[in-house]
Amino acid sequence: MLSFALFGGLFALIGVISGNSSNSASEARHMKRILLKPDSTSRGSHTFTHSMNSRLHPPLYHGCYGDITTMETSGASCDIGKLINCGIPGSEMFADMDLRALKPYRTLIKEVGLRHCVDPALIAAIISRVSHGGTVLLDGWDHTGNKFGLMQLDKNIHQPAGTWDSKEHLLQAVGILTDRIKAIQKKFPSWSEAQHLKGGLSAFKSGAEAVATLKDIDTDFVNDTMARAKFFKRHGF
Repeated sequence: MLSFALFGGLFALIGVISGNSSNSASEARHMKRILLKPDSTSRGSHTFTHSMNSRLHPPLYHGCYGDITTMETSGASCDIGKLINCGIPGSEMFADMDLRALKPYRTLIKEVGLRHCVDPALIAAIISRVSHGGTVLLDGWDHTGNKFGLMQLDKNIHQPAGTWDSKEHLLQAVGILTDRIKAIQKKFPSWSEAQHLKGGLSAFKSGAEAVATLKDIDTDFVNDTMARAKFFKRHGF
């Protein structure tokens, strides 16, 4: 149990973060939610029913798109408004905050990863980055009502499949991710395996047409997601 001093220190940190950028404010609100949220296996009115068995494949499994543990990343960008929660330590801090929310989905994530030959840690990292394991969603939607599910698919581009935290949703979303990676592989055949994967991540967020140069894959989304993926790889995904 957190001591009053530590608890106060954490809320002081939240206050500093909240005073920076809008993205940092969102992370701060999530930090408060994690600190105050009791242990539970439900997500609002949705009762969690997925199996907890995580013995699906060896922990060294990394799929068909490269070994993320060997790929370089700088973590979350360190702009002026994010000096406290940036870089690899910042990415790992927020991934750690999302770990409890993601653990019940571990078996499901591994099943989907195996189906699409994608590292489960990468899937977990995307979920952490875009929806904090679903903890910031309202009935599966973001605050704008445009993005759906654990992996936040835009309804204006994709017809959502299944419920927001279902296997159908993850199969659809990870399938889109692999399509984007393959599109980048075809578009830039001379790029390295790591560059193809990072390009696929960037295309998953913004579309393959938005990736034109290596500069386009050196983004906060890509670097933060890669750092979180390495964290989740070390924690059972």
